[in-house]
Amino acid sequence: MSKIPELKGAEVAILGLGASQIDYVISVENSRTWDEVWCINSAFSVFECDRVFMMDPASRYLDTEDAGNQTDVMRRLLPSFTKAPIYSCEFDGRVPALELFPIEDVIQEQKCAYLNNTVAYAIAFGLYNEVAHMDLFGMDFSYKHNLHFAEAGRACVEFWVSRCISNGVGIGTSPRSALLDSNVEPHERLYGYHRLADPLMVTTDQEGHFLVCQQSNFEEASRKYNLQKIEMPSAPEPYKG
Repeated sequence: MSKIPELKGAEVAILGLGASQIDYVISVENSRTWDEVWCINSAFSVFECDRVFMMDPASRYLDTEDAGNQTDVMRRLLPSFTKAPIYSCEFDGRVPALELFPIEDVIQEQKCAYLNNTVAYAIAFGLYNEVAHMDLFGMDFSYKHNLHFAEAGRACVEFWVSRCISNGVGIGTSPRSALLDSNVEPHERLYGYHRLADPLMVTTDQEGHFLVCQQSNFEEASRKYNLQKIEMPSAPEPYKG
């Protein structure tokens, strides 16, 4: 598969299945838009999207009970879904939207074959197609209220996020997500410094410039450099008719 010209320079939202999906909904309600929206697995059953990534073979959903709670909805939708391409590892004549993921092209260009979950494939696909920015929602992997639960794959996703950042691709994460410690309080993110009486904090502006300063000076420095503190998205103001 050759690269997709219209994706070069595009802004993309990628929707996983975690609880931080809600921040995509809130962003849309607050007028945020993207050039394309990509869904991971059964997220396309809820959200309108331009591409779906389902790296398991369709037979996992259609012929087995191995996919857990996603099985029923995928079994119902896959045979009739035609609104967007579904990238996967093999063709299946029962799923008309299936397209083969360009695995050899991506691996050869990126010189890397570390791809152990579907989210990583979607991010690598964006990097391969030279998108400008990807916002990641519903990719949580662990939750602060349940320290004994963690999904596999976070390290691989963060590896590809790092590859994107190194190649100048903008990455946004939900403040509810564990990715890149986004759900950790700003004054607790820099290990060691978080133990100081006046810990260091870091923020960035829209151009990616970093500001590192002590917590006591953070608000003043943010105003001086016109930086915005990243906070949990809130719902739109209610109608006041």
